[in-house]
Amino acid sequence: MLKGRLGLETARVPHADRHGLIWLERGELCVIDGCLHFMSGKESLTPHVLQIPHQAVSMILLGPGSSVTHDALRLLARHGTLMAAVGQDGVRTYTAPPLLPDRSDVARRQAELWGNPRRRVSVARHMYALRLGEILPHRDLDTLRGIEGARVKAIYRLMADKYGIPWDGRHYDRNNPEATDIPNQAINHAATAVQGAAAIAVQSLAAIPQLGFIHEDSGQAFVLDIADLFRDTITLQIAFSVAKKAINGDQTSIDRLVRREASTVFRKQDVIASMIDKIKQVLRTEESDGAGSDSDA
Repeated sequence: MLKGRLGLETARVPHADRHGLIWLERGELCVIDGCLHFMSGKESLTPHVLQIPHQAVSMILLGPGSSVTHDALRLLARHGTLMAAVGQDGVRTYTAPPLLPDRSDVARRQAELWGNPRRRVSVARHMYALRLGEILPHRDLDTLRGIEGARVKAIYRLMADKYGIPWDGRHYDRNNPEATDIPNQAINHAATAVQGAAAIAVQSLAAIPQLGFIHEDSGQAFVLDIADLFRDTITLQIAFSVAKKAINGDQTSIDRLVRREASTVFRKQDVIASMIDKIKQVLRTEESDGAGSDSDA
C-alpha cells in the first residue's frame, strides 16, 4: 500500500467495531501488495489465495499446518490485530505474541474485583454458583472448595456409570501422568484441551491470566477458573466418551482420541464463544460501576 494513501496505512479500527475471531489453517499467512493474504495449496498449480480483512477482525487463530511470514507479523502488529497459534479447533493454544488491545476495560474490571478481598470472594461465590447450580451461603474459599470437591467426586461416579466405565477414583501423578488407568488419563488430556480453549477466550478479551478468583498460584489462574466452569459439561463429557472408546478396543492413543473428540465438541457446542460470554458474565463488564457492583454475586 502506498504510504499516505488515504491514511489507510496507519488506520486503527477499535476492537469494539471489529468482528471477533477468524480461523485459518493449512496455509501461509503472508503479505501481497501491502495486504494480508492466506495462501493454501502453495505447492499446487492453482493455489487458493484469500485476502484477510485484518483491520476488521480482533484476532487471528492460526491452526495446524500453517506458517506466517515476517511481513505478516509486522502488518498485524501495526494495526493491532492479535494472533495466536492454536491446535485443531482450538483444542490447545501453543503460543501467542504479547496481546496489546486498544481497550483495557476487561483487565481493569478484573483487577478491581480481584484487588478487593470482599468482592473477590463474591466473584468466587458467583463462579461456584455457575458450577454447582446454586448460591452457597459460605464465604470461606476453603469451605467452598471442599463442597465443590465432594460434588465433583459424585459427578465422576455418575459419569462413569452413565458410560459404563469402571471407576476407582481420581488419581493423578504430575511427575508421571500416564501411570494411571484409562479414564484418569482421558480426564488429564481433556482438562488440558479445555484449558487451551479457555486460554484462547481469556486472550481474546485481553483479561489477565494470572489474576484468578479461585485458583491462586498458577500463572494461568484465571484460565483455570474459566476452564473449571466447563468441567462437568465439556471436560468430563469428552473424557468419559473417549475412555469408553479406548476400553472397547480403539487402539488410537488416548491423547489423539481426546483431541479429536474435543475438536468435535468445541466446534458443535461453540465452546470458545461460550467461554467468552462466561468471562463477561463473571466480571459483569456489561454492568455500570454504580449498579450493583458492590453487591454479592
